[in-house]
Amino acid sequence: MFRGSTQLNLDNKGRLAIPAKYRDELLANCGGNIVVTADPSRCLLIYPQPVWEPIEEKLNSFSSFNPQIRSLQRLIIGNACDVEMDGAGRILISPSLRQFAGLTKEVVLAGQGEKFELWDREGWDLENEAATAYKNGEIPSELEGFSL
Repeated sequence: MFRGSTQLNLDNKGRLAIPAKYRDELLANCGGNIVVTADPSRCLLIYPQPVWEPIEEKLNSFSSFNPQIRSLQRLIIGNACDVEMDGAGRILISPSLRQFAGLTKEVVLAGQGEKFELWDREGWDLENEAATAYKNGEIPSELEGFSL
């Protein structure tokens, strides 16, 4: 289970050092084989390969005749990259995915249960700022009655 956020830096080649607290789990569960893809929120999604496979299968099972579904398939599956963690625990983020998500040197890796989101630090800050809009009672109906 991945949770919490970590501020990191991409190196000059676009490599991301996976924090040590996640490396052992990634090596044990997927041999360091990871899938990185685009998310409609303009961040990147990072999945252990075994977690990714049923998602890709499910997305491919939907009819591509629906333009909205086809667009989502293009975005998520069409941008998916297989990467492998190197001996130093780093993964290479492709230039096209870095550009899509607007990643600069400073990034945030946010655990989201079975996957990670990778944000440019400024984008992450804006996303967190937007999340505070719920304080005005504007919460989705699915969250009504939910308490922390």
